Amino acid sequence: MSRYNLIDESWIPVRNLNGRLSEVGIKDVLLRSRELATIEDPSPLVVAALHRFLLAVLYRALKGPTDIEHAKRLFRDGFPAKEIADYLESWRSRFFLFDEKYPFGQIPSFTPKTWRPWTALAAEHNADNAKVLFDHVSVEAPGAIPFANCVRWMLATQTFSLSCGKSELAHTGTAPSATAIMVLPIGRNLADTLAYALVPENREVIADDHPIWEREPEVVTSLIDKVERKASGWADRYTWRARAIRLEPNIHLDGCVSRLALASGVSFEPGVERPDPMLGYRLDEKKGKLALQFRPRGLWRNFDSILPDPTGLAPLVIENAVLLSRLDRRRFPIAVMALGQKNDPPNPILEFWRMEQFALPEALAADREIRGEMRRLLDAAEEGGKTLDSACFSYCQHILVRVERDGGLGKQEKDTIRDMSRSLGITTRYWSILEASFHQMLHDYAGERDFESIHAHWLRHVREAMKSAWASHRASVASGNAWAIRALVKAEGQISRWLAELDKDIHALEEVA
Repeated sequence: MSRYNLIDESWIPVRNLNGRLSEVGIKDVLLRSRELATIEDPSPLVVAALHRFLLAVLYRALKGPTDIEHAKRLFRDGFPAKEIADYLESWRSRFFLFDEKYPFGQIPSFTPKTWRPWTALAAEHNADNAKVLFDHVSVEAPGAIPFANCVRWMLATQTFSLSCGKSELAHTGTAPSATAIMVLPIGRNLADTLAYALVPENREVIADDHPIWEREPEVVTSLIDKVERKASGWADRYTWRARAIRLEPNIHLDGCVSRLALASGVSFEPGVERPDPMLGYRLDEKKGKLALQFRPRGLWRNFDSILPDPTGLAPLVIENAVLLSRLDRRRFPIAVMALGQKNDPPNPILEFWRMEQFALPEALAADREIRGEMRRLLDAAEEGGKTLDSACFSYCQHILVRVERDGGLGKQEKDTIRDMSRSLGITTRYWSILEASFHQMLHDYAGERDFESIHAHWLRHVREAMKSAWASHRASVASGNAWAIRALVKAEGQISRWLAELDKDIHALEEVA
């Protein structure tokens, strides 16, 4: 018996323009997208996966956009309600969460050797490799979860699954974009957000670009032998079946799932294809073009990497958002969101998942290439950080090694000094202060403001962050012994010299501005 159709059931978490949270179905979220502000969920992975899912629906329902003029019409006039409603109705039978032949996103013929708890779907609760700190859900007795939660986590699992090397079906590895930073320009309403991300795709590609619900579910025997193919287009890639899943409804709790089947799905075969529109890239000397990934430090320190420039490495969604918003400057994106996770390959253990949000510089709307300008600003901050690191190393060296020696320091001594230097937390304070200033600088980056003025203003922020970070260290040492004060004085020379050069740069920029 078919039940729980995702077109009508309430399962997508949204916030409307008045700030009220609710859950809606596919039809409502798309037809009322101008009345909604955002898709909102505690998990960044779920937020990214839901946007990619809805974009796949739109690509198929609208049969486009196939060029920038088509994209502009959709942005100006809105998404045609009849085309969306007709498409959803024509595929209604494929959106039932439970169905004998076509359960949404699942393999109906898959009966596992061992059923797994629902926690296997959620990165926040999965304990296959390591339990999340402060997660109090028991893997042995996790209970059950509502269908709505299950669908959201199932989409996130398909989008962000990592290779873990164990499966009762053929091993298929990591989902296509699982370890990349996914970038999304945010509009004043959900309609604008989705329109920004609907990057035009070739007409012939769109015609044959089938998402997961338009495809016949793979059979278990073929998955055991391994199914591998290339993505037919972005709708296919956005809904890739990275894992074979089958949900089992709880017979005692109506509307809930307590256990499921989970194993490897379809292997993604890389090919010569257009890049994932939500990803930014970098060039590696040996490996070529690689997707940007989160690092332990904040993305803001490499913010230039997601801004458009002639290299074509920036996320296509950013370029599309800038082009569309030139039709109406009042609809320029209010923010850009970066979502994703980080692991330590080849290990499948997640280090963290993250969502960061930034203002998108309005200067982009004025056809101004600011990627190079942004890199110069960030390079100045990096130079300050290196100077601070060097001063901290010098301070710790003079604390631990109190006499000059021929031959310099050994590796073990350098490692000990470096560890002590990091433990001081001085550079951490420096970057923390600068991060807040960086966000303010993005808001100030308006089209009419010249770069020299912005540059001088930013260098003043760098100077104050350096002074504040070092002053806190100096205060902690002031009551120390003579050796500590001596080490402080020796190290402080580097700081003073760098600040003097910085003052000259600021003065020169102020004269030009």
